[in-house]
Amino acid sequence: MTTEPPSHLAEALRRRRWLISAWPWRALAYLVTTVPIAGFLAVGLLIIGAPMLPVFSTLRQHGRPPSIALMLFLITGSVILVALAPLLSFAVAAVERWRVRLVDNRPLPSSPWPGLAARYRSPATWREVAYLFWLGGFTPVAYWVFLVLVLLDLGMISSPWLAGDADPVVIWRPIETTSEAVPYAILAVLLLPVLCYAAGLLAAVQAAVARWALAHPVDAAALREVTRSRTRLVGAYEAERRRIERDLHDGAQPRLTSLTLQLGLARLDVPEDSPAARPLAVAHDQARGLMVMLRQLVHGIRPQSLTDLGLAGAVRELADAATIPVTVHADLHDELPEIVETTAYFVVSEALGNVARHARAARADVRLTRAGGDLVVEVTDDGHGGADPARGTGLTGLADRVAAVDGRLLLSSPPGGPTLVRVELPCRR
Repeated sequence: MTTEPPSHLAEALRRRRWLISAWPWRALAYLVTTVPIAGFLAVGLLIIGAPMLPVFSTLRQHGRPPSIALMLFLITGSVILVALAPLLSFAVAAVERWRVRLVDNRPLPSSPWPGLAARYRSPATWREVAYLFWLGGFTPVAYWVFLVLVLLDLGMISSPWLAGDADPVVIWRPIETTSEAVPYAILAVLLLPVLCYAAGLLAAVQAAVARWALAHPVDAAALREVTRSRTRLVGAYEAERRRIERDLHDGAQPRLTSLTLQLGLARLDVPEDSPAARPLAVAHDQARGLMVMLRQLVHGIRPQSLTDLGLAGAVRELADAATIPVTVHADLHDELPEIVETTAYFVVSEALGNVARHARAARADVRLTRAGGDLVVEVTDDGHGGADPARGTGLTGLADRVAAVDGRLLLSSPPGGPTLVRVELPCRR
């Protein structure tokens, strides 16, 4: 069985072959490109925060408040900072959403300019502002600590060549001879993989914070559960079952009966030692078994691809057949109940069909994960949004199917997009 490649740095760090993969270089590129952005923001915070030092000094030494002029300056500076931060954070967030692809293959949705007033009212804006202060405040400190560790390790590696100079090399204690420096150099070489993992961990933490702050959390007011009446669900199921039974009884069954009768009469007319006797007997038996097969199909239709490929493979087959590019992320390690697999398959099939018919989307993403005891299916597209269960039967039909296995379907589709269909299916056996 082939192992699916990791989709982000945090997942890649848990793989044994991380050091010999491309991920360390991607992490290094992410860290290096962070330096100018974090440095610029750190300088800006220092310029703004420097006038606050006299305030703290005055309070500590004299115990009296600072002058009115300084207080006015600080208040004015704070107002300007609050006014400009949402505007600056919009540009920084756009760069960070693009840059995080270096260590995370899961794309972050773009954020179009919502208008000046809406920019200040949106909760997502202030998450981006918080990320701005985190990037300019905490990140430089963490990078300086990591840089000191790297320089210390490089100093230990080069200590055997530097120990013969006039001045002793100082690490934890003065080193004057090459023989004293060799153990430190060996230790430093052994610590290089540790520093490599530390760099990856630093980049993974920063990317996780960026994803948390910039991923446009689903508005709780827009995420509404699509519930359907159990009574109507049972009634619709019974009506559909009776329709199938009627079609079988009035359509397929008479034809199969007639076919079976004709084959039986043909067998009577053909001698048993005739070359045609054996094929006729086989056809007769197959015709009689066909009705049994049709009745079994009524109780539960399961696509053959699910049996052959499993849920992840069957969904990828659906993605390959879609009319737009569809990316599938599957993190499924445990066996799923058959009814859950079947429901999840039809959910993805119907959701991708809705995307193709109505969303005017350029691409879609399908994610299959386990959360506790549930299978979580998420289908996201970058279309125009505005999906409403009240305007059609597609989403309500999905909700019916999901409710039949005690699951729930949730929808977020604000005007302008993106649209998220999330289905949670309990996996009780």
